[in-house]
Amino acid sequence: MTVGYDAVVVGSGPGGSVTARALARAGQRVLVVEEGSWVEPGSQAPYSLAQMRAQYRGEGLTVALGAPSVAYTEGRTAGGGSEINSGLYHRPPPDLLAHWRSRWQVDDLEDEQLAPLSEEIEKELSVAPWPGETLPPPSATLQRGAERLAWRGFDVPRWARYDADAGQVHVERQTMTRTYLRDAVKAGAELRTDTRVLRLEHRRGRVESVILEHGGTTERVAATHVFVCGGAIQSPALLQRSGLHRNIGRNLSVHPTVKVVAEFDEPLNQPEDLATYQVKEFGSWLSFGGSASRQSLIALALSESWHDFGEAVDRWQRQVVYYAATRSNGRGLVRAVPRLRDPLVAYRLTGQDMAWLRTALARLMHLMLAAGAERVYPSYRGAPLVTGPADTAHAAARMGRRNASLMTVHLCGTVPMSGTPDLGGADSYGRVWGMSNLHVNDASLLPDAPGVNPQGTVMAVAQRNIDHHLQH
Repeated sequence: MTVGYDAVVVGSGPGGSVTARALARAGQRVLVVEEGSWVEPGSQAPYSLAQMRAQYRGEGLTVALGAPSVAYTEGRTAGGGSEINSGLYHRPPPDLLAHWRSRWQVDDLEDEQLAPLSEEIEKELSVAPWPGETLPPPSATLQRGAERLAWRGFDVPRWARYDADAGQVHVERQTMTRTYLRDAVKAGAELRTDTRVLRLEHRRGRVESVILEHGGTTERVAATHVFVCGGAIQSPALLQRSGLHRNIGRNLSVHPTVKVVAEFDEPLNQPEDLATYQVKEFGSWLSFGGSASRQSLIALALSESWHDFGEAVDRWQRQVVYYAATRSNGRGLVRAVPRLRDPLVAYRLTGQDMAWLRTALARLMHLMLAAGAERVYPSYRGAPLVTGPADTAHAAARMGRRNASLMTVHLCGTVPMSGTPDLGGADSYGRVWGMSNLHVNDASLLPDAPGVNPQGTVMAVAQRNIDHHLQH
């Protein structure tokens, strides 16, 4: 028997949760399908091995093939990436929206239209800056380095509730399971976890049924509309498994990122959290910030040159991982492969991208030394130890395609929205070209990685799109 819904939402991350809540509150019968499990917020230590096993796809070990390859992370849990990321919040950059309107011919994407949506999102997620008089040590260190170099930086607001008690600040991130997804279920949406969507069956430009898999059994459900919100890797893979390929999966855009371990003369590591301060002196093309720095992650960053750097891990409490994230001219692809559960992902960095990454690494090491680091350990194979300004240029120049160790946590662009099917996989509001009742509403739609944490942009665009759907 085929069960019917007004809407099936595939994925429960920021895009899917925004979509499901709006539909459920409009009185529609909604099914949300999530491949991962429900993990109670706060039950897993942040950035721990246990959390990676419970809430990350592939236990956090996934990679885009290339020269060099780019490691990336995907949430695979109720709430998606919102459950595992840092919660740093940026509004959609107006200059980026203007670029998308021009380059990608996206209709009705004005800053004035998105600003009220962003304001509502900020209220819902309790977006706020750090409440204390002084920043935590990992952030204060970045701030000190920026001020000594006269570089522009700021403490990034976070979607979190802060509770200050006796000088201690408790942080409760307002993830989707605490906000939009919870509200969707309260409004009547049905949530099925540990359930995978195998494919969409469609005929004459219309999805007729969604094939689900749970516990080794399959089920067919029908829906008036289907919203694919599985993220920039899984959304195009599902569409391709369903026989949809036009402008789908070939515009993967990320923020390639290099890292260092910076060692100071006093303990400053806070393994449960990371720095919220960012340095943005060089515009949208380059950002500096702090990364998760548990002892195991310190060891991972040092492992690229373990023979020379391994002994340093014993001093992990004096160390923090910092990063430099760049925008990229290169692009990647996502391709579903028959009989393989996960898609093939590849990324090609241009020569200019590699030059930018070397410049970014040099500036990051310069920033760390200005902040007072005694030693800086670049995270790439065969890297030299950096102890002073004279070392930075040499250390940056030695990083190339063969030995670079790159990662990213921001993935976009694989079903780009556009006002024309010649450019995009979906129209300006996320409806897949050539399909009357199939929509995408997640980071896949963003034509380029935005140069900032994309969640605020993803949520504002998703709210815009679902409002448009409900009004038409």
